[in-house]
Amino acid sequence: MAKVLLITDNIDVSTVVQTTLLNHEFVVSTDTTTILDIMKVESPDVVITDTNSNADIKPAYRIIKDFQTIKMLLIGEKEVPQDIIADAHQFVQFPINPVVLKSTLDAGLKARKSLIKLAKSNQELANSLYQLNVLYNTSSQLAGSLSRNKLVDIMNEGIDKSLNSNISCTLSFKDDKTPVLLINSNYKLSPRLVEALKLRAVLNYKNSGIDITEMFTIDDIEVEQTIKYSINEYDFEILNYHKLLSYITIDDKCYGYSEIFREKDFSSDDSKCFQTLVNQVTLPLKSAILYQEIAQKNKELARLERLKSEFISIVSHELKTPLTSIKNSLDIVSSGKTGETTESMTKFLNMAKRNVRKLSRIINDLLDMSKIEAGKMDYNFEVGSVTPVIEDVTQSLSQIALQKDLKLNVRTAGDLKNVYADMDRIEQVLTNLVSNAIKFTADKGTISITAKMVNAEDITTEDCFAPQIEKLDGEYVQICVSDQGIGIEKEDLIHVFDKFEQIENSLSREVGGSGLGLAIAKQLITAHNGAIWCDSVINKGSSFYFVLPVSET
Repeated sequence: MAKVLLITDNIDVSTVVQTTLLNHEFVVSTDTTTILDIMKVESPDVVITDTNSNADIKPAYRIIKDFQTIKMLLIGEKEVPQDIIADAHQFVQFPINPVVLKSTLDAGLKARKSLIKLAKSNQELANSLYQLNVLYNTSSQLAGSLSRNKLVDIMNEGIDKSLNSNISCTLSFKDDKTPVLLINSNYKLSPRLVEALKLRAVLNYKNSGIDITEMFTIDDIEVEQTIKYSINEYDFEILNYHKLLSYITIDDKCYGYSEIFREKDFSSDDSKCFQTLVNQVTLPLKSAILYQEIAQKNKELARLERLKSEFISIVSHELKTPLTSIKNSLDIVSSGKTGETTESMTKFLNMAKRNVRKLSRIINDLLDMSKIEAGKMDYNFEVGSVTPVIEDVTQSLSQIALQKDLKLNVRTAGDLKNVYADMDRIEQVLTNLVSNAIKFTADKGTISITAKMVNAEDITTEDCFAPQIEKLDGEYVQICVSDQGIGIEKEDLIHVFDKFEQIENSLSREVGGSGLGLAIAKQLITAHNGAIWCDSVINKGSSFYFVLPVSET
């Protein structure tokens, strides 16, 4: 049954039309005020206008032309204005044939029904396209943030744009513990409604059926409200609106939820869009949580590293003073100034002096590393040759090598160019490498010290050292210390220059040491814009290399 507005003042016409169309609901009028009210309130499906009416139909037609309805004209002998004819959809001539009238109206209603269905489909398609666009934009924004609060705001903005809800409530956690209820609403909320939504948040969270991350009560919840318009206020009636609820889950744990209320019912597409928006936030939120955890751990590690460096620096300085006194006292006793020493006393005095020297080296290593990490290491750069440095190191360590019956073979190329370096620091590096070679080489072995010119392009290393070699460019002086020691496993090479690192084996435990020598050597060579690396073969020995850029002057 259709609603029909018949505009006529002719009783006979009215009777014929209504008799012919018995199954439809009729309103008859020619009064413009009444017609306007009927169009606004009743929304008739069809308006039939009698053009032979004695009343002026122009004012009435000006009213109905702006409404989406079927406009039928009953055409008689009276002339009809062209604008009215142009706006009409159907025409029936006098005398009225009931069959023609009924068929014409049925065809019009059928066409109108199809148009309404098409319009609805177009509207649904437009809504779907709009929601897809919102989903795409929201996804792009979510991918660009690592802030937990920002991610939740982006999600809520997407929900608000795509679903046009009256109220949206999102529960999340600030600082990983404090529950926050974010309320976006068209109108203000009554205080008791806010309390009801807080209670609802507690119940929704506890009833999630998922492993929850935090326990809280209604008194723990912080509320943050965003109100669009203050002209009205929501109360408990909002709880009877249509609802959608979705939980924010990461690795089977609940990190909150989002719930929306809308007076208009939600379609299946609305539900899918809502679920997708909430699901979209989970992956970037997981990344944000991990980033936050890593940042916090890095901050804590930095604090511990600073405390460790300060502790090492303080302890090293505190140890150095009494150690100097012990060394001086041992020297005085050994010299005989305090009285004659027996052979047994001399033996123990020498043992004590050796351990004092060993402890002194460890303390000096700790102090050097502390200075390097604090950026306070002093350098005295000058242009010079590395040959004297190699000779001095070889001479100073030759006696230690002889104690193990080791040979120190030195070969320096005749074309060595000068380098711009702190020669004392280069001597410190070379001394460390040769000392290590002596420690780890069995008695009667051989240690080789070589120096030659190389080009950065010709240097080959293990893959783990490739990144630092790739930074080199041009000519360098290369110094190599090779031993016949126990060797280093290939997978351990990358850790050789780490702080406090000693590759685990029986000999390393026996010879001991601070574990800082090679780490210090790497830092010193890096400060000279050079590089240091090694290669090794188990049970055959190791070779340690470092290069220094040649001087440009």
